[in-house]
Amino acid sequence: MTTIRERIEEVERTVLSQDATLSATSKGREEAEPPHSYRTAFQRDRDRILHSKAFRRLGHKTQVFLAPEHDHYRVRLTHTLEVTQVARSIARALRLNEDLVEAICLGHDLGHTPFGHLGEEVISDFLHRPFKHNEQSLRIVEQLEKRGDKRGLNLTWEVRDGILNHTWSMALPGTLEGQVARYADRIAYINHDIDDALRAGVLHEQDLPAETMSILGTSSSQRIDTMVTSLLDASASSAQIGMGAEVFDVLIETREFLFERVYNRPEVREEQDRVRKLLTALLDYYHRNPEELPRDIREVEGENDEETLMVDYIAGMTDRFAVREHLRLTKAGAIT
Repeated sequence: MTTIRERIEEVERTVLSQDATLSATSKGREEAEPPHSYRTAFQRDRDRILHSKAFRRLGHKTQVFLAPEHDHYRVRLTHTLEVTQVARSIARALRLNEDLVEAICLGHDLGHTPFGHLGEEVISDFLHRPFKHNEQSLRIVEQLEKRGDKRGLNLTWEVRDGILNHTWSMALPGTLEGQVARYADRIAYINHDIDDALRAGVLHEQDLPAETMSILGTSSSQRIDTMVTSLLDASASSAQIGMGAEVFDVLIETREFLFERVYNRPEVREEQDRVRKLLTALLDYYHRNPEELPRDIREVEGENDEETLMVDYIAGMTDRFAVREHLRLTKAGAIT
């Protein structure tokens, strides 16, 4: 008797593009598992990520504005959901595998530190080597999360590849779905960071570059529509995902503008300095006292590098937990 999963896989073979990644032809998992009766391999991956502790923590991790109090500013979770929706729209239009795209997008930022990219910088400075959130995302799904009594989520190769290579400093993802996730991440954050900066009064519409307004658009929906349409037009008959040159150039120009006027603006340096001191104090404390790390962290299978375990713990903290932990250790006289 044909299972529901097999019927879904047959629909994929019939409906999806010849360049799409089919669930039935996945490169598989590191540990083989029997197929599910009604979910494809990529649907199972999506569900495992969605139900992970690391995914839930994204709701209390900074996107751009440190420890935001305003209800409408994005946090890492809402960013992840916006990336996922943009990517699914693109995948459907190009007849690619939406389930694979969704799984990659839901997992792409699991390894982000508290306090956004600033936390990433602080950990890198402390270690004297780069700490990359995409590599930490992969470590989370491969080793740190638990599925029952087993370490790791045992995801398919395609999802793990998309998570690792979603940043533009990495190699091109091995699937078109992974490439869609990479573009959707940038499309989403360029757009919503403008939106949040305008809402916060950090920017006014007249501050935006003229080409951002004239080419990408003057509203959130216009900007997304312009960037997605350009990507669809450029990718429809191509062997890889791309974007029209004019729109892509303006996207890059807008990103550089946001770095200068929003992410690295002078007035947030005092707040950033406080965060640097807080995270550095936590790193220093647990570096000196690795026995104080939670048992769940210290029992990661095959890991005896105390520095790595310390980073696992600090990087996994939410903003508010890091603040509470710093306050607890300060009151106890453990840090000053």
